[in-house]
Amino acid sequence: MSTILRRLPPSEATGLRTGARHSLAELYRPADLVVLGLGVMIGAGIFSIAGRQAATTAGPGVILSFMIAGIACLLACLCYAELSSTMPTSGSAYTFTYVIFGEVWAWIIGWALILELQLAAAVVARAWGEIAVGAVANFGVRVPASGIVQDLLVFVILVLLTGIVALGARIGLRALWIMVSAKLLAIGAVIVVGVMHIDVANYGEFYVPPKTLEAAPATILEIFYGESQAFGWFGIFAAASAIAFAYIGFDIVATSAEETVNARKAVPKGMIRSLVIATVIYIAVALVMVGLAPYTRISEDAPLASAFRAVGVDWMVHVIDVGAVLGLTTVILVLIVGQTRVLFSMARDGLIPRGLATVSRRYHTPSRVTLVIGLVAIVLAEFVPVLTMQELVVLGTLFAFAFVAAGVIVMRRRMPHLERGFRVPLSPLLPALSLLATLWLMVNLRVLTWAWFVLWMAFGLLVYLVYGRRHSLLARPNPPPRPVHGRHRR
Repeated sequence: MSTILRRLPPSEATGLRTGARHSLAELYRPADLVVLGLGVMIGAGIFSIAGRQAATTAGPGVILSFMIAGIACLLACLCYAELSSTMPTSGSAYTFTYVIFGEVWAWIIGWALILELQLAAAVVARAWGEIAVGAVANFGVRVPASGIVQDLLVFVILVLLTGIVALGARIGLRALWIMVSAKLLAIGAVIVVGVMHIDVANYGEFYVPPKTLEAAPATILEIFYGESQAFGWFGIFAAASAIAFAYIGFDIVATSAEETVNARKAVPKGMIRSLVIATVIYIAVALVMVGLAPYTRISEDAPLASAFRAVGVDWMVHVIDVGAVLGLTTVILVLIVGQTRVLFSMARDGLIPRGLATVSRRYHTPSRVTLVIGLVAIVLAEFVPVLTMQELVVLGTLFAFAFVAAGVIVMRRRMPHLERGFRVPLSPLLPALSLLATLWLMVNLRVLTWAWFVLWMAFGLLVYLVYGRRHSLLARPNPPPRPVHGRHRR
């Protein structure tokens, strides 16, 4: 048992002995990290999630739901910020757990991150295909009723973005800046035009009396509560759990730490700033959404577009379509980048085949693992009904959040001497609150989601026992030296 609980020394996590953790070139600066965070946190959901949750779960109180979800994610973000400033490495929560709790727990978190990032890339690509087809149709172009066009578009976007990531981080960063700037302009137009058509009467009472649903309890919380409800405070908090899916992504900024200039200071600032900006933008769009139309008349399929049509501003539908397509494009791009860095770290530690940790001498990127990730994403998006599995993405992420929050508390006690570029204030109170908030969000997810998650983790544990435990570099009495590429700038 002691072998699977062996911990990675902090000096190994940051590459102080061999320089192996410095094989990726420094590229990102603080502003780039903010764009990276906004690239993944603000997708097409910004135009739909507020309306959908208002119509079905929280009413006008959905605005409070956005605030609650934002606070819960901010607590988790502060914990990520401290650990990233202590261990600026591309492994993110996987490496943090390796150092603090041990190898088997690190594998479990790494396996959860694989689920989060790989499945998310496929889910978002599938959604991108649907929205792209709808956007073309809204411009008056006839699209064949079959799904061939959508399948082709999904294939093309995944191949294109995988190629961009494989060919170089700088190319991907430039593309990200352009697309994020464009989608922020679209969102700005939605807010400015929407404000001019708000009817304050639509806000009514933020609190809508609870409504008991006839459906059987579907979430862990509902099983203990005894019944399913919508609206009321129960609905507001339930909507917050769904909305947390929109904010998820700031943790991917942590995977860029190894490639960031002055990472100990820059990564915490980049994560926190991007999350705060995204929260403000989401709340602003939610205020517009609820103010444009009564929540009882909001369409679940295209809430914001239908609201603008209801007030006679039909041309905004095209702005929303363009913003949604750009939004999802940047999400896919950042997800591939994040997944690449996590698998690269796991391969470098020997827990998965080390050949995946090869850095291309020509492009200075882990291009081999990037191509594998892109191929898997294509297979999932084209042949698996991934749109029904998006809650698994949320659960995998929240699972990592819980370990990071606990990790801050444990590391403060076990390793108080380590240099920290950022400290969570009021520790251990805020990390404990982060852990509780994360657990609350987790119990609001469906029982079926938990069942699939348990099966995935059980399979992952089997993979570790068969392969990872024996091939781990820490399992070797005299591990071979890792190649030192040197930390350089491009």
